Amino acid sequence: MSETPNPYMVESDPLTGGMRPIRTAVLSLGSNLGDRFAALQGAIGALADTPDVRLVAVSSVYETTPVDAPDGSPDFLNAVVLADTTLSVAALLDRLHAIETTYGREREETNAPRPLDLDLIVLGDRLSDTDELRLPHPRAHERAFVLVPWHEVDSGARIPGRGAVADLMAAVGTAGVARRQDLVLHLD
Repeated sequence: MSETPNPYMVESDPLTGGMRPIRTAVLSLGSNLGDRFAALQGAIGALADTPDVRLVAVSSVYETTPVDAPDGSPDFLNAVVLADTTLSVAALLDRLHAIETTYGREREETNAPRPLDLDLIVLGDRLSDTDELRLPHPRAHERAFVLVPWHEVDSGARIPGRGAVADLMAAVGTAGVARRQDLVLHLD
C-alpha cells in the first residue's frame, strides 16, 4: 500500500497535533431511479457538508446506458467529483455509504437499479487489494461513464497501474455516454 501525501498540502490534526496528508479523491456519482438529478445534486451537497472534505471540481452530467445491469434497467445520470480530503479511506467510504443510504440505496443485488451510487475511484496514490477495499476501483478503467466525466475535469488524470485516463477512454470508447447540456451540477 502507498499513502504518499501531497508534499504541498498538509493539515494538522487538532487531537494529536500530528499532520494528516491531504489527498485528492475521485468520486463517481450515478443514479438511475427516482429524481436522478436531485440525487446527484444532493450527494454533492452532502459531500460539501462533510468535515475534512473540500470539493474541487464537478463534471458535466452524462446520460449513460447501464453497464452489466439487469435487462430493462433505466439509463443513469453520471458525474465525477474531485475532492481534497484528510479523511482516512475508511471514514470516506463510511460517509459515501451513509449518503447513499439517505437516498434509499439498498446493497442487495449487484448492479441493480439504484437511486444513488457513489464510488471511490482513487484516493491519492493509495493502493489496496483486499476483500474490504480495492483501490483504484477495479473496473473504472473499463467504464466510459467514469472515464469521460473524469477526463473532462482532469485531462491529465491517470489510474495507478492502468495508465492515462485519456488513453483508457480512447480504448473503451464513448458509446452510450451523452452529455446533458440541460443539467448543471453545482459545488455549493
